[in-house]
Amino acid sequence: MREISYSEAIREAMGEEMRRDPNVFLMGEDVAVFGGVWGVSEGMLAEFGAERVRDTPISEAAIIGAGLGAAMVGMRPIVEIMFGDFLLCAGDQIVNQAAKARFMSGGKAQVPLTIRVTTGAPGSAAAQHSQSPESWFMNVPGLKIVTPSTPADAKGLLKTAVRGNDPVLFFEHKMLYGDTGSVPEDVDFTVPFGQASVVREGSDVTVIAVSIMVKKALEAADLLAGEGTSVEVVDPRTLVPLDKETLIQSVAKTSRVIVAHEAHRRSGPGAEIAAMLAEEAIEYLDGPVVRVGAKNVPLPYSPALEDFVLPGVEDIVAAARALTLKR
Repeated sequence: MREISYSEAIREAMGEEMRRDPNVFLMGEDVAVFGGVWGVSEGMLAEFGAERVRDTPISEAAIIGAGLGAAMVGMRPIVEIMFGDFLLCAGDQIVNQAAKARFMSGGKAQVPLTIRVTTGAPGSAAAQHSQSPESWFMNVPGLKIVTPSTPADAKGLLKTAVRGNDPVLFFEHKMLYGDTGSVPEDVDFTVPFGQASVVREGSDVTVIAVSIMVKKALEAADLLAGEGTSVEVVDPRTLVPLDKETLIQSVAKTSRVIVAHEAHRRSGPGAEIAAMLAEEAIEYLDGPVVRVGAKNVPLPYSPALEDFVLPGVEDIVAAARALTLKR
């Protein structure tokens, strides 16, 4: 184990998989010469060359379309999309082609395509560069949706994505790239899809937190501990597939649950999780499933307004106080 950053963990995962399998390659806007707009692929061009680390035109449809074609003929492409907001520019390639190819071919066509894409608000990037689009694609069968919150999970889940045979949307929160954490040195270290992580154990209320909201949930748990409230924090790690068993077990223990994500509250990932808990864990609940998410307006440029719109530690604390007071 050693301490490395979230971005270093992603770069390490890509490098290890490219050394292991010559069919793995990386392409996207500015990933080669510039090293990635977020610096994630820095140095990879020098090691792997221009055939395997490829700069592309500014066309998300072309990037993902080319990746889809490469995947269907035996390659294992990793494509980088600079901002999650731009996934809509390749909506047909993702939703109508990549997600459906295996099913429409009777299983003859595999699509081992990993789409790395940034998510979330990086600070004053305004409405077209700050969105969290994970739930937009949860409605599409055939896609796997991954939301790592730590360097270890980023590395292990990315390696699982690259080695798999299905299209994966791999969401990397922009404000996590600089975070550091312990990551195993094992080149075969992977984290399986559909296995949530109980990040912090507690007994009074469960917080199911997605991506960067795991950090905020842990901060909220520390504050609430000082008030005598024990918070359990669970990170789903993958939204599709979703580890329902671990989430239900936690709710059965605490009987109170908050779902926290940076996406807009309306129809965000929490809506699906709340519906699942209402259907499958209602007997354990002593209160409503509470969702914490961004307010339902486009993300503003003003820092003060952005802070007001985005969910924060205080929102989780307030939700937990309201739930526990109802006991």
